[in-house]
Amino acid sequence: MNTQSIRRWLDVIGVPAEVVSVGAETDNTWCLMPTSGGWEVFWREQGNRYDWAAFTSEQVACHYLFGRLTWSQVARGAVGVLPGAH
Repeated sequence: MNTQSIRRWLDVIGVPAEVVSVGAETDNTWCLMPTSGGWEVFWREQGNRYDWAAFTSEQVACHYLFGRLTWSQVARGAVGVLPGAH
């Protein structure tokens, strides 16, 4: 997974496009930003960064963001375990 494919993966689990911003800091979104030394992931609200994390790998940053957003979808009941799966 990378910045080119993460949007497709997030679409599959039902994360609205307006919740994620790749490459630009936008209020009320999860931002995935390149830096001089790697990648940053954070929630931006009213110009502030929250739940900030830094990574040296684009792939690891994308997987981290995907995991956070997948968990939020599970927690709100939008996605879950398939019937019969153990």
